[in-house]
Amino acid sequence: MKKLLVFMAAFVVMISLTACQKETFTVALVTDVGTVTDKSFNQGAWEGVVQFAEEFEYSHQYYQPDDQTTDEYVKSIDLAVENGAEVVVTPGFFFENTIWLVQDKYPEVKFIILDGAPHNVADWDTGDTVDGEAWDFTQGANVTAIFYEEHESGFLAGYAAVADGLTELGFMGGKAVPAVVRFGYGFVQGAAKAAEEMDKMVTIKYNYLGGFGPDPAFQAKAATWYDEGTEVIFACAGGAGGSVMKAAEQEEGLVIGVDVDQSAESTTVITSAKKELAPSVYETLKDWHEGNWPGGQLRFSAENLGVALPENFDRFTTFDSTLYATLLTKVQDGTYVVDATLQVDGTDKTTAELLADYVAGTYTTVTIIE
Repeated sequence: MKKLLVFMAAFVVMISLTACQKETFTVALVTDVGTVTDKSFNQGAWEGVVQFAEEFEYSHQYYQPDDQTTDEYVKSIDLAVENGAEVVVTPGFFFENTIWLVQDKYPEVKFIILDGAPHNVADWDTGDTVDGEAWDFTQGANVTAIFYEEHESGFLAGYAAVADGLTELGFMGGKAVPAVVRFGYGFVQGAAKAAEEMDKMVTIKYNYLGGFGPDPAFQAKAATWYDEGTEVIFACAGGAGGSVMKAAEQEEGLVIGVDVDQSAESTTVITSAKKELAPSVYETLKDWHEGNWPGGQLRFSAENLGVALPENFDRFTTFDSTLYATLLTKVQDGTYVVDATLQVDGTDKTTAELLADYVAGTYTTVTIIE
């Protein structure tokens, strides 16, 4: 009887200890406040995490900060590391200050940042830094920064739209941040190239909405554009793209999605200027798993299929897979040179004004909408 009691006591202790053990997650993703079902950047990155983790049997978890601030991002990373994270994925340039702060705080943890690289500059206009010191762009060996050639993806989308017969185009960016600016540059260049080759006059309305979330005001603006004759809008604005899609459904307009294939979100989406978010995250995590942590900066372009249009062309009228293959090859081999930045006199001009100057005298007109 005494032996039985001892055994039962030991069993209870073992169960108690097991119950108290904290669940750990080796691979983590911290969202930029949005969700992993945003049908855009967060979701694309998370899909890469899930694909990797399930294939190689790693526990994984995502963390959604309470606010879009560096302090909240750091708190989420602190929690991820506390929960056992050995590698943390951060989707977006909003994490640049955050990664700069945590790369030394957690030297044994690997960090993957998409669309940005670590630095301490908190405000580019004032020059203020997160630590009050001089500008610093040090990137730790435990950080891999992934960049995408968005201008090439935008070029493919702009060219395809005009090649399909559309001549009244619109571009709605969330804010004039680097990735969005490059998408816009490429979109205008692609449309202009197709217009030149097809001897067509093309008009592009160009606007930065001022935000990346759904907003009735954005929907109203898009509806006005459609009502005024715009045929398709490149909605390069994260979750705000949903507002543009609602306007398109209401006004029988068309939409070009961004970051991931957004065709499932609305029948109005004819194509999407994609970044291969999931594959790039998957491949980087796989390198880490195999002991080949890349570090430094990686660039994904049309040449290595890091940016592309979806392979389904059913929503185009005439543009098809054969025409796309030819277009993609010309971007890959340099026949079509796509500029990431514009060298135009007048450096004090806005992005949209530079674009208007860039296409002056061509078949394309860019109209800036405030």
